[in-house]
Amino acid sequence: MDNEIRIRFDGGKKVTALLGGFEVRTDQPAAAGGDGSAPSPFALFLASIGACAGFYALAFCQARGIPTDGVILTQKMEAGEHGKLTKVAIEIALPPGFPDKYREPLVRAVESCAVKKAIAHPPMFDVRTV
Repeated sequence: MDNEIRIRFDGGKKVTALLGGFEVRTDQPAAAGGDGSAPSPFALFLASIGACAGFYALAFCQARGIPTDGVILTQKMEAGEHGKLTKVAIEIALPPGFPDKYREPLVRAVESCAVKKAIAHPPMFDVRTV
């Protein structure tokens, strides 16, 4: 895990995170004053949950030699008051012939997602000027 991420402002509502040699670009939708040129930071946060879950599903299948063709994860979110995220549901569509004995273990593997764990046991935040 990189222990430092630098943030750069790229004009308008664009914000870029620099980490491990990568640039993760964000923007705001036009309705929020941005250009809509990239996902919003919150959309990337949500996508990181699904991508992490997908990685755990992929690793589970690869470790057992199970083809991943036709395995599709769909993430759905629910929001409460003021748009606060209240629920994240992940559905795993399995293709015909997926071994029944691996259905529940696959769910448990996906539930092991590191991003999910970080949300379930949130870190302490320390925001300050230097």
